[in-house]
Amino acid sequence: MPTSSAPTIPYLIAAGFHALSEPLRISVLELLRQRELCVCELCEVLGVSQSKLSFHLKTLKEAGLVNSRQEGRWIYYSLNLPQFSILEKYLADFTQNQVISSARPCCD
Repeated sequence: MPTSSAPTIPYLIAAGFHALSEPLRISVLELLRQRELCVCELCEVLGVSQSKLSFHLKTLKEAGLVNSRQEGRWIYYSLNLPQFSILEKYLADFTQNQVISSARPCCD
């Protein structure tokens, strides 16, 4: 992560796509599309141990894709929709550029 207090947009984009590269993390996100869930619910539905899921939730949090909040001894997770908008806009910008220029000669 960058040393500044706020992650840069390129870092968030790279971290977001990295987080989306794992099927278990995609499954977590699909579950969170419906509602906020606690770790124990996610473990039960996904059939994974809490230690395995914690690693993947940490990756999703670092990528800014999920939010967490603690209530008593439980931690609840939800989607961080603004981060998904950043990734969506990044990809959409590629389709906006309809003409890609040819390379210019650079060497003789």
